[in-house]
Amino acid sequence: MVTLPSVPESLSREIEATQMPQPMQALAGQKGCPVAAIRERLRAAGLRPTRQRMILGWLLFAGGDRHITAETLFGEVNRVRGHLSLATVYNTLNQFRDSGLIRQVPTGGTRAVYDTNTGDHHHYLVESDGTIMDLPDDAVSLAVRPQAPEGYRVVGVDVVVRLEKIAPQG
Repeated sequence: MVTLPSVPESLSREIEATQMPQPMQALAGQKGCPVAAIRERLRAAGLRPTRQRMILGWLLFAGGDRHITAETLFGEVNRVRGHLSLATVYNTLNQFRDSGLIRQVPTGGTRAVYDTNTGDHHHYLVESDGTIMDLPDDAVSLAVRPQAPEGYRVVGVDVVVRLEKIAPQG
């Protein structure tokens, strides 16, 4: 269960003067205003900090690394009365992905799962319910990086280990 950060009713100067919640310190990398930290993160990625992007950025990045679908994020937006459409959530997630703020996890399924941890790492996928979990760094080793076919270059290697729950013995 993800605990939602409290989203400011208005992203105003009053809010900017508030004390930064503990989870936001990782986002900012320094002490200061959480709203300013999100605004700076968007600008550094080449995105204008619009109201929609600020709301979604707050929900995505305030709690640390996480895996999320557009539908789940849309539900969080509704719970905090963010008043965004599902289409806006999808479009913004794709903008965040294209700008490198998040990455899309290749699940092979029809639903898109996004990861706020953009560093090199791999995933477990629980096939029965679609749950995504990070694999420990030392769980996968590639002795040789695959060579790309002529005319292409390798931009990344994603390993997804598919899991099936087993009945307890006993």
